[in-house]
Amino acid sequence: MRSLSAPISLAETQLGETPHIYALFNRGKEKYRWSTCESDAAEPIVFVVDGDSSVRQSLKSLIVCCGWQAETFASAHEFLSRPWPAVPSCLVLDVSLPNLSGLDLQKRVVMDRPDMSIICITAQPDVYTSVRAMKAGAIEFLIKPFGDDVLLGAIQEGIQRSRVELGREANIQALRNSYARLSQRERQVMALVAAGLLNKQVGAELGISEITVKAHRGHVMQKMKANSFADLVRMAARLPSAITNG
Repeated sequence: MRSLSAPISLAETQLGETPHIYALFNRGKEKYRWSTCESDAAEPIVFVVDGDSSVRQSLKSLIVCCGWQAETFASAHEFLSRPWPAVPSCLVLDVSLPNLSGLDLQKRVVMDRPDMSIICITAQPDVYTSVRAMKAGAIEFLIKPFGDDVLLGAIQEGIQRSRVELGREANIQALRNSYARLSQRERQVMALVAAGLLNKQVGAELGISEITVKAHRGHVMQKMKANSFADLVRMAARLPSAITNG
């Protein structure tokens, strides 16, 4: 009888030992469950795209047992037809898919959902494919059969990265929204003040009084929800990319 402390490999679960997963991770799943227990209401999703049904079933059982949502797909086209919710997510992707390859799907995901972490897996490794996958942004490249702990650790890291990226994108969007509320004159004042000009200098540059500059500056601070002048300067530094990508 297997010791519960011994790792169960993906290859073994494909040979009918899937029930052992539940025994193992009922004891150890808290190691990975933390990412679904945060106050954030957005529950993470782990997507699995693999042409082998036994692999999909084994991975889904493993992922669900550790407290994450799991959705499986047999092909890239099947995955692309599913809307992707804006929640922390990770894609476990077999690079050896038929038709639209795993690497081609990776390109699509990176372009459309840069916040989604990607873990590439394969049973037919080669240096060229692994290098391409990692250069394209994969956080891990695993060769079948791999240990369950290795995969779960990569998924945990991927979900955390996705959560951070979604938070960054939300902050950028909030910054865009605040900036959009500024009048043209307020934007001019913000740019000059953030560049280090004094109120008097800003007034001379724009042909308005210093009192008017102070009034516009106060409106800018309020609309941008800046807690301090230093905060406003940091916002101004982030705005070029925020506006460009908006």
